[in-house]
Amino acid sequence: MTNKIKGFFEEYVGRESVFINKKVLQSSYIPAEISHRDDQINTIANILAPTLKGDRPSNLFVYGKTGTGKTLVVKHTTEQLNQVAKKNNIDMKVIYLNCKLKKVADTEYRLIAQLARFFGKTIPTTGLPTDEVYNIFFEAIEESKQKIIFILDEIDQLVKKAGDGILYNLTRINPELKHSEIAIIGISNDLIFSNNLDPRVKSSLSEEEIVFPPYNALQIQSILKKRCELAFKNKGIGEGVIAKCAAFAAREHGDARRALELLRVAGELADREEDKRVELKHLDLAEDKIEHDRVFDIVKNQPKQFQLTLYAILQINEHLKKPFYTGETYELYKELSEKVGLRPLTQRRVSDIIAELDMLGIINAKVISKGRFGRTKEISIALSKGINDKVKEILTEELGA
Repeated sequence: MTNKIKGFFEEYVGRESVFINKKVLQSSYIPAEISHRDDQINTIANILAPTLKGDRPSNLFVYGKTGTGKTLVVKHTTEQLNQVAKKNNIDMKVIYLNCKLKKVADTEYRLIAQLARFFGKTIPTTGLPTDEVYNIFFEAIEESKQKIIFILDEIDQLVKKAGDGILYNLTRINPELKHSEIAIIGISNDLIFSNNLDPRVKSSLSEEEIVFPPYNALQIQSILKKRCELAFKNKGIGEGVIAKCAAFAAREHGDARRALELLRVAGELADREEDKRVELKHLDLAEDKIEHDRVFDIVKNQPKQFQLTLYAILQINEHLKKPFYTGETYELYKELSEKVGLRPLTQRRVSDIIAELDMLGIINAKVISKGRFGRTKEISIALSKGINDKVKEILTEELGA
């Protein structure tokens, strides 16, 4: 068996690939030019430009659905800002942190410790009082004598795990500093995230706000064409693949990141089959593979309350076989809370979770009016039966239901 595997790897080294540069299709790739986001780039540039004259820019909150270019645009614009600052000997620092990372931003202690490490401070992963960690962090910032921009990506995940007290402390830090100043850029794909913040935090964090609209199918198609020219060999993409991929992504709330991932996985499947071009059949297989992996990963990594709300929705759907409403979901959710030992949330918070599930494409939640009885959400399942059944298995295991 060892010789067989070794032989496969040796043969693989000499095998032709449809790719020239696969990295171009990865979410971490930052192109030299960003399409269809000129307005957002210019707005962010105008907000951050005062840094170059020694002034603190406003805090900025950037939100929009997944794959609308938020992180890409913020990174691109701050990189250009950094280059001009270095050229003109302006002392500033941009620090990017993804708050979804485990053991980095899942508690107030860990986040502040991580930010302090960017300034060369060594802080143990646990053991110190949180106040002491803050003091070390403040001293590190003050010693740097810089204008500092903190980019907190997926900031909603930070608040879910650690509460919004940490944002209150960060947004109120400047009066305590004499030689440095900080600004915060928060990025979130949760469109209602800021509604649940403490009003004092919201007013400080959202001094400026930018909403990124979804890409339409034509915009996604033009983005894909540019990336494909860099990623694939000549004639490495079959007829209709880019158009169908763009249509897939437009259907998924204009998610360009998903479109790029689809092309990358389709290319990998073509390579495994030793085909010389990416065809529609590879794209269809990639769609199935990604959908399975995406949904299962989301479900496994969500908080228990999120999982329980989804479990209640799946249970109702199994019995009713037709659209149902927030109130019915909440009643079953409360019953299940007692059975699994969780303290039930308010109906408003469960309604927010339902909106998040809709945003993630796991359910469809349409707001409808019930006349004098107010508004509610009409809920239906957006998953195929095969995925639906597997999700129920995962939730049953996670919740011990």
